[in-house]
Amino acid sequence: MNASAVSVPMVSLKGVCKSYGPVQVLHDFELDVARGEVVTLIGPSGSGKTTALRCMNFLEAHDAGEVRIRGALLGYSTRSDGTRQRESERSVAEVRACVAMVFQQFNLWPHMRVIDNVMAPLTIARGVPAEQARARAQKALERVGLGAKAQAYPAQLSGGQQQRVGIARALVVEPEVMLLDEPTSALDPELVDEVLEVILSLVREGMTMVMVTHEMGFAAKVSTRVVFMEAGRIVEQGPPATLFQTPKTERLRAFLRTWLSRQRQAFELPVNDGATA
Repeated sequence: MNASAVSVPMVSLKGVCKSYGPVQVLHDFELDVARGEVVTLIGPSGSGKTTALRCMNFLEAHDAGEVRIRGALLGYSTRSDGTRQRESERSVAEVRACVAMVFQQFNLWPHMRVIDNVMAPLTIARGVPAEQARARAQKALERVGLGAKAQAYPAQLSGGQQQRVGIARALVVEPEVMLLDEPTSALDPELVDEVLEVILSLVREGMTMVMVTHEMGFAAKVSTRVVFMEAGRIVEQGPPATLFQTPKTERLRAFLRTWLSRQRQAFELPVNDGATA
């Protein structure tokens, strides 16, 4: 790979705007993600984190601005008169082929076995022959520690196992970029660690990631950069040690105080020993 290819961001958003009816969710949003970076988006609910993530692979069509994957425009092209036109689904699929997404709610088909769920992006979307797809799906399941669950149905798995199947389904397309939308928020607390460990193993392998999470401790551990958002804009960003330990803005300090306060309160709750007055 030549130096110029390395210097082009894997994902780039420039001036991206997105509205739902009268509500503007992203305001001239700009973010570059370099190869090998792990960028985590944090912020209060409604700050536009998930919308920004979904614009990165055109699951949400942006209203203005540019989204590029490895330098290629995603979703729209510009006409000679400066206006833009929406590209075909085939063109969109070609540009985002190197991007995979892990969803908050797993999004597994309940009537299909685990192996078939993982195979689906290959057989349905890419036309890969079934036997080849099955071999790749089995390898992806083994990578997340679920090779023995290939013939199970989603309902037979724990929430943590279902999310690991979701990660395997993302891995089976051999992505260069993974987008993760609150990958642990739908899990019971005791199941969170098994999913985070899989994500951490991918980080160690050098996978480029953009993640939305409320797991501040995990964000601090795995991220090369943390981006704090509010009202559809980036308020502050930087290495996790800087962002969490010496925030520059009062808004981020207030956000972290709220989080730290919740952490403290969790350990200060009175213990009910069952005694009655």
